[in-house]
Amino acid sequence: MSRQKRSSIDLSIRPRKAIVCGVDINSSDDTEVSLDELVMLLENLDIPTLARVTQKRSAPDPASFVGAGKAEEIRDFAQKSEATLLVVDDFLSPTQKSNLQKLTSMTVWDRAFVIMKIFESRAHTAEAKLQVELAQYRYEIPSLKGLGHQMSRTGGGIGTRGPGETEFERHRRKLERRMKSITSRLEEVKERRRDRRERRRKDGAFTAALVGYTNSGKSTLLRSLSKDSGILTANQLFSTLDTVVRKISFRDGGSFLLSDTVGFIRKLPPELVAAFRATLEEVSEADLLLLVIDSADKDPVGNMEIVLETLKELKADDLPRIVVLNKIDKTESEAEFIAMELRARGEDAIKVCALTGEGFGELLERVKRHAMEYYESRMALPQEE
Repeated sequence: MSRQKRSSIDLSIRPRKAIVCGVDINSSDDTEVSLDELVMLLENLDIPTLARVTQKRSAPDPASFVGAGKAEEIRDFAQKSEATLLVVDDFLSPTQKSNLQKLTSMTVWDRAFVIMKIFESRAHTAEAKLQVELAQYRYEIPSLKGLGHQMSRTGGGIGTRGPGETEFERHRRKLERRMKSITSRLEEVKERRRDRRERRRKDGAFTAALVGYTNSGKSTLLRSLSKDSGILTANQLFSTLDTVVRKISFRDGGSFLLSDTVGFIRKLPPELVAAFRATLEEVSEADLLLLVIDSADKDPVGNMEIVLETLKELKADDLPRIVVLNKIDKTESEAEFIAMELRARGEDAIKVCALTGEGFGELLERVKRHAMEYYESRMALPQEE
């Protein structure tokens, strides 16, 4: 009788612990702010950060992002601390990722991959899942190209198609077919959204869209203004991936439609922006933007600049907007200084607390003013026969 194998514990399966790494170009303050965010992003994946590493450079190393010497330092620290994951606070090329993994003997992620992992964990509806899947495929294909060259070298001779290249081509075609199928389904979603917006316009509905940095309190604001307790609110990044639209009543009669959609962040992967076009069109097609800022954040004005850059990509930066300084219950007089700075820059800034409703009267009054201007401009247009 053969001896029964003893059960054993695989010690190679260990909880992930991370080292985050960034390149400090021109001693920019934004480097530390961005690294703080990266640590927070990892916390949302339940991955603790053991160390932060920065290297002052004029530009990232094209071969390995950081220099070989710095990579070896990271490897030595990782071995002592049992860190298994190196997360780079930027976008890595396939070459940089491969070289960095070899130099550090660690699993290497970049910021884009971390954000996509969070989006994947937050996607609950079929539409959100499709958009995340499409973004992941767009992110993966450049890496496959490098892998294809590697596979073809191991499998074929001169002038032949080796088995490795054939396998690569098969996988790439599979991804491209899937991407084509997803894109087609998302186009149908865009058409349905477009039809809904057209019906709203014909009905004369004034529409506003909440935009802002992730976790700035947009969903809480929509929940409080609409008095709809069913709207999901959570103290976490990217809790909203799907568009939510609610009817909001003005206090002296009348109403408007307010939508909430995905939040923005520094270095938002372009693959995600492209994949979520159907959702983000609700922003670019709105009559008014409510740009929500967390007044308790370390860099609220800097975060607003990131939002404005993303709006520019969506061709929505010229839309009328009101800057809503949220969470004033945490900042007291500091919120007023931020509001003064924004007003000096020509912004229409209003202070509110989404939790208590403070400032809602002024906010709704300002939205109604925009709505009245909208209706007046519609009345001035020649009527369609």
